[in-house]
Amino acid sequence: MSRRTQATNTTSTYGWVERAFHWSIAVLIVTAAVLGNLAYDAGFDTDAELARKAWLFSFHKTVGVTIFFIAVARILWAVTQPRPRPLHGGAEAMLAAAVHWLLYGSLVIVPLLGWTHHATAEGFAPIWWPFGQGLPGLGKDAELSRTLGVLHTTFVKVLIASVVLHVVGTIKHVVVDKDKTFARMWRGADPGPLAAARAHAVPLIAAVGVWAATLVVGLALVPAQTAVASGTAQVEAESNWTVQEGTLSITVTQLGSPVTGSFTDWQAAIDFDEDARADGTHGTVEVSVATGSLTLGSVTTQATGAEFLSAGEFPTATYTADIRSEGAGYVADGTLALRGVEVPLTLPFTLEIVDDTATMTGQTALDRRDFGMGETYPDESSVGFAVTLDVALTAVRAQ
Repeated sequence: MSRRTQATNTTSTYGWVERAFHWSIAVLIVTAAVLGNLAYDAGFDTDAELARKAWLFSFHKTVGVTIFFIAVARILWAVTQPRPRPLHGGAEAMLAAAVHWLLYGSLVIVPLLGWTHHATAEGFAPIWWPFGQGLPGLGKDAELSRTLGVLHTTFVKVLIASVVLHVVGTIKHVVVDKDKTFARMWRGADPGPLAAARAHAVPLIAAVGVWAATLVVGLALVPAQTAVASGTAQVEAESNWTVQEGTLSITVTQLGSPVTGSFTDWQAAIDFDEDARADGTHGTVEVSVATGSLTLGSVTTQATGAEFLSAGEFPTATYTADIRSEGAGYVADGTLALRGVEVPLTLPFTLEIVDDTATMTGQTALDRRDFGMGETYPDESSVGFAVTLDVALTAVRAQ
């Protein structure tokens, strides 16, 4: 069997399996890097631009996950094979070993960080495979996703530096040393006399040190959460109930997948009686929402920007409604003022009152087109028309 067709390694040559792993990963690294940069720089001001950006990110993520599995397979293969000895010894061999450790580790760490960042983020650009978008034990978590995203970007720099050093070393072998280091990885050539085989822990320790330093730097680069300006959401109506806790969330469909986010700054003035009043209602409610306080995963900036909520120009949305009973529950029947547009809105909800504590949950749907949102997204291929609004709160009766 010729060296080119031999599958396994020897102490002097690489088999075709090892070489296939090497060159496959090399091509995929370049592909992922190009796609990542193109996706990051791509705009999303129109439906076509958003679709292109999402396509590029999906391609990038899919390539990244592929790199992860091939890298793991290569490592598992490598531990079963003899390691071809270096052509040179001394400090050069130790530096080469350290770079190889950095490469092997980074080929697992970088895509894994990207994958976990994707799994914890809300929506946008799915991985192209049939096994779901999540990971066991990881739920949607905006803060964790942001941290993982920064770490992914930071460790990418270690991977790039490792690749550059690896390429520089290869050029040195070809141009300066004129040996067969490159040839044995390219075509399985036997390089001839080899340096004495010596195992050193220093290269691995050096690589671990670089990874640890990168982790520290990456965590330091995670931006602090931007505080929402207090007092933006304000209500002035009378209220005989005080909200203790609650959530106000929306769900939109982007690229065929639901994306859920919530507003962190909102206030509600609830004037409610269990018994119907003379006008047939049970009271009124006024809700004020700071539109800029929305967190919607990786598309938060887009959602609060001029094309959609336009939080800069319209910082507050207001909902005023009468409350009346309907069947076994209640409805709030009123008007939502958003982006300078007023639209009738009915919110059905359930209510349970125990002593002086009330628990309420409700859901309704909006159409973004009614408020002039997403005019450059004329169909639902990128962003759906429907927006589901969910509210849940606990309130206590004012004494």
